[in-house]
Amino acid sequence: MISFLKGTVDNITESTVELDVNGTGFEIQISPATAERLEAMGDQVTVYTYMYIREDQLALYGFSSRDELALFKKLITVSGIGPKAGLSLLSVMNADDLRFAIVAGDVKSISRAPGVGKRTAERLVLELRDKLDNIGLTTSGLPDAEGAGAKGEDLSSDAADAVDALTALGYSRVDAVKAVKRAAETGAAGTEELLKKALGFMV
Repeated sequence: MISFLKGTVDNITESTVELDVNGTGFEIQISPATAERLEAMGDQVTVYTYMYIREDQLALYGFSSRDELALFKKLITVSGIGPKAGLSLLSVMNADDLRFAIVAGDVKSISRAPGVGKRTAERLVLELRDKLDNIGLTTSGLPDAEGAGAKGEDLSSDAADAVDALTALGYSRVDAVKAVKRAAETGAAGTEELLKKALGFMV
């Protein structure tokens, strides 16, 4: 198993990087986001890898951090999500935002990834929600997509109402939850105050 490769970038595109490791070239499948981060690192880079082995295929998938690789490994445990879909998910959102979307049940944002439909996104949320770090979603009584806490706890109805109001305005649920969480952390209370503060955090 190749867990990481350290070497010189010989060629890089939005979907692959060719890495020269002591004179041996490795072609690694990457996301556009990973390509940007690797380009910013300079010629010498470390790529954390997952080796995909099938009877008719041998491929390396690469990531700029161990955290991103760990999330990728969890994504591909879900039925219907192979390495290409996992990479696609990490192309439209970074690792933290994707975790947040899964825990928040934001099927709409998840299904923006090419090759990931609504049913697959729903399955992803169902299977991984309780397996991911909740990255603070349960603090301040914030809601998930089903109106229940990430761990099934009671919620602040004011926070839930503020999130619902933001989604009604066209914002994605994951962005709405993050904004309301930030508003709550400033000490805002009550639906109106949470909504007003949260709107100030929306971009």
